[in-house]
Amino acid sequence: MAALVCRASLLLLLYIFVGYPLIAWLCAKVMRRPVRKQPILPTVSIIIVVRDGVQHIRAKLKNLRALDYPPEYIEVIVACDGCKDRTAALVRHAHDARVRVLEFPVARGKALCLNDAVATARGEVLLMTDVQHKLSPLALRELVDNLGDPRVGAVSGSLELENVNSTFGHGVSAYWHYEKFIRHQESRCGSSIGVCGALYAVRNELYKPLPAATLLDDVLVPMDVAATGRRVVFEPRAIAWGETAQAPMEEQPRRLRAMVGCFQLMDVAPWLLSPARNPLWFQFMSHKMLRLLAPWLLLSLLLSCTYLARQHIAYGAMLAGLLACAGVVAIERARPDAGRWLPVRLMVAFFYLNLYAAQASIAYARSRGEHLW
Repeated sequence: MAALVCRASLLLLLYIFVGYPLIAWLCAKVMRRPVRKQPILPTVSIIIVVRDGVQHIRAKLKNLRALDYPPEYIEVIVACDGCKDRTAALVRHAHDARVRVLEFPVARGKALCLNDAVATARGEVLLMTDVQHKLSPLALRELVDNLGDPRVGAVSGSLELENVNSTFGHGVSAYWHYEKFIRHQESRCGSSIGVCGALYAVRNELYKPLPAATLLDDVLVPMDVAATGRRVVFEPRAIAWGETAQAPMEEQPRRLRAMVGCFQLMDVAPWLLSPARNPLWFQFMSHKMLRLLAPWLLLSLLLSCTYLARQHIAYGAMLAGLLACAGVVAIERARPDAGRWLPVRLMVAFFYLNLYAAQASIAYARSRGEHLW
């Protein structure tokens, strides 16, 4: 039984982190479906949901004014979700007739704010972005051109990380490049699972109001689009720039929210787990759901190898490898200069991201994801 657990854990881990990306790459090579991009000019509603964004809102509005797109085709809706600072006042004093505020004095959560903002949006296309990230001038045009293909319903931009200085930050950056690679391959042969929350566009008529408790609009919105038969594609030339956390404790709240949100999808959208109702079921399970099992698969691999190490040298070697990786992470914590090597950066990021996944599963079991914005 221990040997079976060990082998099953190892095979599943290899499938999650190596096998599925390889399958996505092969499908993109064999079954490529190019997007027929067309230069179109639909009206666009840019929607920003913000809570206490006074430090960023002026720069964000200035950045949006710099987009290479006819100003008369754009409106900006800023939904202030229980802001206690001067965010709403600064938006009102922006002296831009295209910008309006939806102010909610009591925090309601991002999902409900998005729903209300979309209900008032006049644009044919919804551009979802956030207050902290800077968009490239051509980002909107690049996204919209993909919607010139009537088969495309939603388009994801690409997040580029800036000012990456620490070992942990470099590891997260490498992980994000890995994630974008998978999304790009999924997109090339069909639809990607999820979009970049900092920058994505969706046809207004395809937006389905989100359940009140939804944490991951950047997963559920595109999955709703895919359920209509339209594609969700990745556009690497539509860029949003942002900064990553430089230390594990800085990244923890964001990662916990994202991973709790993955668990929560089983409650707010159980149809995603049904191969009969979810046209992207295989990709969704492989890309999102199975990753939530990874920390527990690692734990079962470690325990089974420990039990079997005296019986066979192969299990002993595997145990030694796992302990060596844990040792590398411990050394990096004690001596951050050791993290200048790429393998070390990857091990550090892999360790913490799986630690956060384990913490998220415990947090979800305790709270069911309540009160997380």
